[in-house]
Amino acid sequence: MKQYLTLFLFFFGIGLSLNAQSDSYSEVYNTLKANDSLIFDRSFNKCELQYLDQLIPNDIEFYHDIAGIIDSKQQFIQIIKDGVCRPNSTIKPTRELVDGSLEVFILKSNGEIYGALQNGIHKFYETTNGNKVAGSTAKFSHLWILENGNWFLKRVISFDHQMK
Repeated sequence: MKQYLTLFLFFFGIGLSLNAQSDSYSEVYNTLKANDSLIFDRSFNKCELQYLDQLIPNDIEFYHDIAGIIDSKQQFIQIIKDGVCRPNSTIKPTRELVDGSLEVFILKSNGEIYGALQNGIHKFYETTNGNKVAGSTAKFSHLWILENGNWFLKRVISFDHQMK
């Protein structure tokens, strides 16, 4: 009987631990999903670039398997302005997060959350004269760092771009 009680308490304790983690996980997941939306839906797709100032640190590193490396906030924002959001361009690229692909893994130090890894799949489109055409699909990994209660997109890896 004592073994069953010990086993029950062990699994009950794990259940409590998982529930406690799920609250933190849900909060971080929802925050980072919202931040992803600010960067891509608002800044990339709608060219509302003010959100980049809030979420991108000066020392961002962006690794792209085709376009190479971007290693500063200024360079990152300038590429968005001159490329994706170029005024009077006849082609407008957009990005969509693939439903159900987003994952978040919390990073802790001494029990405190200091960051998170966000993985997912995104699909790109090009719109020309109102005609939306599918472009590449790619995977991404985002390293978010929590500083003074604010999340910053510190490292980006965009890889496995394929035409699908």
